[in-house]
Amino acid sequence: MAHMGDFLTEMLIAYGVKCVFGMPGGQTSALYEGLATRQSRIRHVLVRDERNAVYAADAFARMTGRPGVCDVTVGPGCTKLTDGFVEALNASIPLIAIVGDLPRDWLPLKAKGVASQGFDQLGFLKSIAKDAWIVPTASAFPEMVRLAFRAATAPRPGPVALIIPHDVFDADWDEDRRPVVADDRYACAPAHRSRPLPEPIERAVEQIARAKRPMIVAGGGVHGSGAYDELEALAQKADALVATSLTGKGAFCETSNRSVGVLNPMGSRAALALAPAADLIVWCGSKASQNTANNWTLPTAEQATITIDDDPQEHGRTFRPTVALFGDVRSTLRELTPRLTQNSNAEWLERAETQRRAHEAALDEDSRSDALPLHPARVLREIAARLAPDDIVVSDASFSSGWIGQYLPARKAARRFLYARGQGSLGYAVPGSLGAALSAPGARIVTVSGDGGFSFYIGELATQAQLGLPVVNVVFNNGVLGWLAMWEQVFYNNTRLSVDLESNRARPSYAAAATGLGLKGLQIESPGDIATALDEAFAFDGPSVVEVRTDPNATPIHSLRRRLQDPNPDRKRPGTVYQLRDWKRSPSL
Repeated sequence: MAHMGDFLTEMLIAYGVKCVFGMPGGQTSALYEGLATRQSRIRHVLVRDERNAVYAADAFARMTGRPGVCDVTVGPGCTKLTDGFVEALNASIPLIAIVGDLPRDWLPLKAKGVASQGFDQLGFLKSIAKDAWIVPTASAFPEMVRLAFRAATAPRPGPVALIIPHDVFDADWDEDRRPVVADDRYACAPAHRSRPLPEPIERAVEQIARAKRPMIVAGGGVHGSGAYDELEALAQKADALVATSLTGKGAFCETSNRSVGVLNPMGSRAALALAPAADLIVWCGSKASQNTANNWTLPTAEQATITIDDDPQEHGRTFRPTVALFGDVRSTLRELTPRLTQNSNAEWLERAETQRRAHEAALDEDSRSDALPLHPARVLREIAARLAPDDIVVSDASFSSGWIGQYLPARKAARRFLYARGQGSLGYAVPGSLGAALSAPGARIVTVSGDGGFSFYIGELATQAQLGLPVVNVVFNNGVLGWLAMWEQVFYNNTRLSVDLESNRARPSYAAAATGLGLKGLQIESPGDIATALDEAFAFDGPSVVEVRTDPNATPIHSLRRRLQDPNPDRKRPGTVYQLRDWKRSPSL
């Protein structure tokens, strides 16, 4: 007879789920039987580590807007959800984790792992998820699945977990008593699109009309809402400049004369110079987080602000906006922009052009350098020339984010750059490539990592090879945890401890490791290697690793570069000077 693993599979199919990422366990075997008998309608992807199942599902969700689904077994599978769940929670990504559990009447034996792998999974998951539940009975199963999809996709989207005891999973499924009924309103995020009230819309119109130097800061909320056309229309009507956060990169075409690039300490010099000079900043689907707000020096006390967000808690977290527009980004812009009169801020756009040229000149200097070891920019310039508009770039954390943010332009408004900035953990790029590739058949995926981050997930290269995915993995190998090495050097008296990733005894070859795992492994050590290696990787029908020996002294963080070049740097330890910025009340124009 059919069981609840069959039922869950049918429910996933009814909600439009195409792919599940995970690793089998004894307690989840019913799900695997359900998936195995329905492979023409839903696919399962085996990962080498459950941590990477969450990241793969996260990338799939970012690309499609549909909840990413992963599965893990009880105990050690569950605990490996941590990094991915916190990332998805902070970045508002809809995820559903199917978590196996011990039989219900074994509850007294979970303590101290008396029953193998047992512990309080619900308490653990509640601390890192938007929500989590135990499925109490087979009869409650249908409503619990509907609850999971509602919670994952309704504003504000996020990760949820369904914990399914072994005896509930294996229970018989009577389709007549428990039919498959999905609520298709919650098959995609955002499930609901709220709109602001008329009064704040009118106040926002007044502020934009008075602005002479308006700037829009577009965050990940623009991607989540799919508000690309609406953002372009607002920028044109307001005659505004547009910067993005790292997560928001691609929300606005960076070849536009309105674009000033990524606003971040390791982003565009033009954005960093112009943002403090704006008289109005429209925070559009952006949390004004630490890096996007340049360590909360933005907004300045003199700047008027408008915030657009469907989470009421974001309207005033670090400053009180002049106008708070509580609503979905796309719906809000559709209400706002038609009410605007056409602005004309020619001097502001000319000023931006001057700053943009200065930024591009600085980039050009590094990207044309033939010095050895290679500067990452030298290779990124060649990668940019080979990227098609629909190719997808997946970034790892740390310096990789900055290199991509500065040197790989977004040539169209679409989600083609994936950043794990919700938590900023190393180890996202390669597992993220799995979800990205399976969500967009025909697209080339390019991952960019340092050797530190790449070491987190080498096993998933075997997954890429097994699936034959079109992924070019670029590894900037400088033999060191670069940001931490520089941090120790600048602020902690030239300390150098536990940051070196190679020694006289061992110099890892990631290209060789890739070859052993079934990928094409290529190495770049000099300028003459670049074109040949990249051409071969981009032409290859399958995954490849391009290992680049790079300069350990190169950094995309502008302030860190200045400190490294200063013969007498200020060595005050950061922890002694951090302070909570004053909460500001933005003025009106």
